[in-house]
Amino acid sequence: MSFEIKKVFALVDCNNFYASCERLFRPELNGKPIVVLSNNDGCIVARSNEAKALGVPMGAPLFKMKYLIAKHGIHVFSSNYALYGDLSHRVMEVLRQMECYVEVYSIDEAFISLPVSKTWNRLNYAAELREKVRKNVGIPVSIGIATTKTLAKVANRVAKKDITGVFDLVDNRQTDQILQKMAVGDIWGIGRQSVEKLNRYGIRTAYDLKRADEKLIRKLLTVVGARTLMELNEIPCISLEQAPPCPKSIVTSRSFGHPVTDFEHLKEAVVSYVSRSAEKLRKQEVEADTLNVFITTGPFDEQSQYANNQTITLPRPTASTPDMIEASVRCLKLIYRPGYRYRKAGVLITGIVKHGFKQQDLFASAIPAREDKPLMAALDKINEKWGRNAIQYGIAAVTERPWSMQQSQKSPAYTTNWHELPVVKTAHSSESLNLFKKG
Repeated sequence: MSFEIKKVFALVDCNNFYASCERLFRPELNGKPIVVLSNNDGCIVARSNEAKALGVPMGAPLFKMKYLIAKHGIHVFSSNYALYGDLSHRVMEVLRQMECYVEVYSIDEAFISLPVSKTWNRLNYAAELREKVRKNVGIPVSIGIATTKTLAKVANRVAKKDITGVFDLVDNRQTDQILQKMAVGDIWGIGRQSVEKLNRYGIRTAYDLKRADEKLIRKLLTVVGARTLMELNEIPCISLEQAPPCPKSIVTSRSFGHPVTDFEHLKEAVVSYVSRSAEKLRKQEVEADTLNVFITTGPFDEQSQYANNQTITLPRPTASTPDMIEASVRCLKLIYRPGYRYRKAGVLITGIVKHGFKQQDLFASAIPAREDKPLMAALDKINEKWGRNAIQYGIAAVTERPWSMQQSQKSPAYTTNWHELPVVKTAHSSESLNLFKKG
């Protein structure tokens, strides 16, 4: 059965994104094995192709890999989310300059919608787009093109292994051959439990799923699985989401670099997290009316263990940092117990609605809402320009933070912190400076 092609999707995926970000300002690392660690330098969460070839597994604890790292001279970096986030934003801006319809799917992936035309060469255009990202940002990307988003994911896997970095599955006679070599668990949206269900019915490859009975798949994997099956058969079922849906919750939490026992230090950590959560709300133009604060000791702490949380409902949805700080401190006072070595704290924000949309309450307090939107906008603008926490509330502005994460191998924030900008020196820089002073 053939269908008229009405849409063409392209998935733009940054290659080994975290490793590529680290290499951008360290070109001598090109071709060298690199791994990036999780919070507190615990586990390996990203690997370059060279590190993968050496057998470094994803998610492996750092202490178990120390011998392999030393043996092969693998370069190790702590997570630098400020750098990764800024470079991701730059990549997405390049895509938006070239295309109207862009869906940012993750920090290193985006779907775009391409026009359908028999006279237009998609491969040449994708190569041009890929080159523009490399030239403007410096991050290598792979581009997979197909008639559905699921097949675009498949095409992108092939593109990563192609020397050109681009692969087109539209009207491609090799599609079934590619799907036959692809495990069903590698399909976008098919998780481990779904794989187990499908394997019981002999569905082990992407091609098996494509040829499976739709009623069976709907029974096993609900309507989501049925959509995946249809997408593999080139029937678009998943549209491009240009406006991301309102998030159901926002969690900001960290494991501490060192145990925390003092209430003031614990309060500073919670205030820092809730300030970050409020910033995320404002960035997404949403508000929230429910806040949960949680604290816990370490699971392997030799002393007694303790964990607790407290939820508070605010009078009205808000994205105001001072309102949320006040609520979080109240929650913390109710659950804090002295004498424990706390290892982790966090803030969970729920009850999120779009800004300006809220259910009215007949019995709500008549206290007027805090009018600090201009202040919050100014604070966000300054921090965006001068770096996170350039301006912050005094209750969280401390110089020593025993609760901060361990990031012993973190690279500089090359693009978001004035004090960490890369310095370029030349052989004649000193001489030029002296001539400038004399002139």
